Amino acid sequence: MDRALRIPLIGVRVGLDSILGLVPGVGDLLALGPAGYIVVQARRIGAPPSLVARMGVNIGIDAVIGSIPLVGDLFDIGWKANSRNVKLLRAHVEAQEMAVRP
Repeated sequence: MDRALRIPLIGVRVGLDSILGLVPGVGDLLALGPAGYIVVQARRIGAPPSLVARMGVNIGIDAVIGSIPLVGDLFDIGWKANSRNVKLLRAHVEAQEMAVRP
């Protein structure tokens, strides 16, 4: 959702989240679906409440600032809450794996 397309000439990657955000109101609401799915999966695999809360803060920042017309759309290109949350979850899973390895 955050890196699906590359903008030619400048090389910045944007995703469907940024594109959906261009549609006032509805786009930002639709972008919350995949973000919520990531959080639900994090809870399902046993992420601690502190990690889930941090993921929620990332989504909240994205939703609040993303709701500002134009400024929010530009913010979405740089913030990439879903990528941040996947990175947090991946780090947690890798730390758990390292703790289990002898």
